[in-house]
Amino acid sequence: MLKVFADRGGTFTDIVAVTDNKSTINQLANHPQRFLIVPLPNQQWVIVYKLLSENPDRYQDAAIQGIRDILGISNNESIPTQEIEVVKMGTTVATNALLERKGDRVLLVITKGFKDALRIGYQNRPDIFARHIILPSMLYEQVIEVNERYDAKGNELIPVDVEGVKQDLQAVYDTGIRSCAIALMHSYNYPQHEQQVAKVARDVGFTQISISHQVSPLIKLVSRGDTTVVDAYLTPILRRYVDSVASQLPGVKLMFMKSDGGLVDAQQFQGKDSILSGPAGGIVGAVQTSLRGGFDAIITFDMGGTSTDVAHFNGEYERQLDSEIAGARMRVPVLAIHTIAAGGGSILSFDGSSYRVGPESAGSNPGPACYRRGGKLAVTDANVMLGKIHPQYFPAVFGHDGNLPLDKDVVTEKFIQLAQEIETATGNNRTPEQVAAGFIAIAVESMANAVKKISLQRGYDVTNYALCCFGGAGAQVACLIADTLGMKKIFLHPYAGVLSAYGMGLADVRAIREAGMEKVLDVELVGDLQGLMEGLEVQGRGELETQRSAEVNAEEREEEVVRKVNLKYEGTNSVLGVDFVTNVVMMRKEFEREHQLRYGFVQGDKGLIVESVSVEVIQKMDTPEEALVKRVRGLDEFPIAVERVRMFSHDKWYLAPVYRREDLQPGDVIKGAAIIVEKISTIVVEPNWEAELTERNHLILERV
Repeated sequence: MLKVFADRGGTFTDIVAVTDNKSTINQLANHPQRFLIVPLPNQQWVIVYKLLSENPDRYQDAAIQGIRDILGISNNESIPTQEIEVVKMGTTVATNALLERKGDRVLLVITKGFKDALRIGYQNRPDIFARHIILPSMLYEQVIEVNERYDAKGNELIPVDVEGVKQDLQAVYDTGIRSCAIALMHSYNYPQHEQQVAKVARDVGFTQISISHQVSPLIKLVSRGDTTVVDAYLTPILRRYVDSVASQLPGVKLMFMKSDGGLVDAQQFQGKDSILSGPAGGIVGAVQTSLRGGFDAIITFDMGGTSTDVAHFNGEYERQLDSEIAGARMRVPVLAIHTIAAGGGSILSFDGSSYRVGPESAGSNPGPACYRRGGKLAVTDANVMLGKIHPQYFPAVFGHDGNLPLDKDVVTEKFIQLAQEIETATGNNRTPEQVAAGFIAIAVESMANAVKKISLQRGYDVTNYALCCFGGAGAQVACLIADTLGMKKIFLHPYAGVLSAYGMGLADVRAIREAGMEKVLDVELVGDLQGLMEGLEVQGRGELETQRSAEVNAEEREEEVVRKVNLKYEGTNSVLGVDFVTNVVMMRKEFEREHQLRYGFVQGDKGLIVESVSVEVIQKMDTPEEALVKRVRGLDEFPIAVERVRMFSHDKWYLAPVYRREDLQPGDVIKGAAIIVEKISTIVVEPNWEAELTERNHLILERV
């Protein structure tokens, strides 16, 4: 049987598959340049495959095409689904729809008098000195105000005007809108009015109805309303994509990665949970492989073609409740990932006085200049110019027929031209490789600053952490990033180039349930908290139960429950989550420790407010084993370099040996400057660094 883990990124779609079918492996072995095959214990194999996310001339969906390529079937044949056990995916479909504002038309239904509440928002001023305030564009197209009202204590002040609501909804429905977001005052605790309105909307014919007490059952109308609108805006487009994939995989267990790092059954995948679907897989992959490698405090660094994602891990996944992504505000638990527009495809430009890297990306079509599609110079091209990427060790998937290597000549030509432009404009005489190195330095500084935001600025000393680098381009700049941050160790997994996809296979099924509270933390409240959490746990287990039916031996799976209390000082709005225990003093101590670390002070005289609680029910999944490698060479025998190439670093040229990763054995130490090539990525070992291979086939880079 075949298990498929896929991540559709902005540039490449990565696929990791596990199979016990020897004939599939024999067939793929005829294409060693396209597929990486790794044997596992128990007669299983891992297949690693990359293909462009968008290639409309050759296929409609990259993930489905990847499955076809692995099974060796043509586009006009139906997929033999009896051979596939499960498909676990992360997708950027919803993210792209949000970025490009291509979601469905949405109607907002809100309490009378609050028509403009979401537009007004919290009146934040991100740029305090800006004279012209540009409000974010709203995702909803029309608004209906409902004459209804509960007060904060649950007293019904005004019942729903059902007839009026029905007429208003029908009028909007007749304009062609089919998706509606319902967010009424105080419905996080008193949902009866929302339920009434939702029933009317269903009767009228709306096909997507997002209800705030189900989407985000927490206090604050604006946050709750924003999240509900995002869900209504994205769920229909996501549903169409899920149905499209499912239609080609009938009978196959299909699961998607949520933004909180947990898997969910395809039919329960919602817009609000999908924004960080792909990056979340990367965090899970980085954390789980790092733990296997012996690192429990890491900074994850995922550099892809379009963007770079960084995150902090020190014993548990960090999540944030409030986030703003692509101008849309949301209040759902998402992994705390900081993203910047700097990746291998970030376009390089000179504006007459300074170098610029991004934020525009060349994407996968046309891609960087070296992709043979007439693209502009990008970060990947700079590494080609510096001799850190060599076409002969890069997948030959370019050109009209998808079988040509990178085009180094056009890169050299464009950098020579750019160096001349810079000299003409500034009088600064720099060689083409110095210009390329300058652009890389800017990209590295930008990415290092992203790491500082999620570590140093929150009280963590990164010099004691390992840098877990992954993504197609991560290992090309890993040493430079670590040098900038003062970090001394880098962890590189053998599947680092496709770790977001591998993470789908390492993830567990998770159900998170939340409830608002807004009560003072004291001994009397503990009983209420326990009762509330027990109810949330029942809901979470109920969700997992619905997904379990198709699972083999699901009842034997290990389960774990994590209970969190979100606390804040009275009169403040800075919430920190701590583990729930029945001892109030212990919870306060934990909160103060976190507050001291984050903000540098505590206020012992102030009371604590329980803003909300959350319960996470985790069902452990079967995960792929890791292959072990043995040393067969003598300890005094060194690996043989394939060749030596010119590599530009620290403002001079080095003659750097090139090693194939598969030729390395446990105990081998590679001193920089050197290049280690794999089928799915290129690892640059800079001068003053050395790389050592472990018996788990992990590469540990250390500064010397």
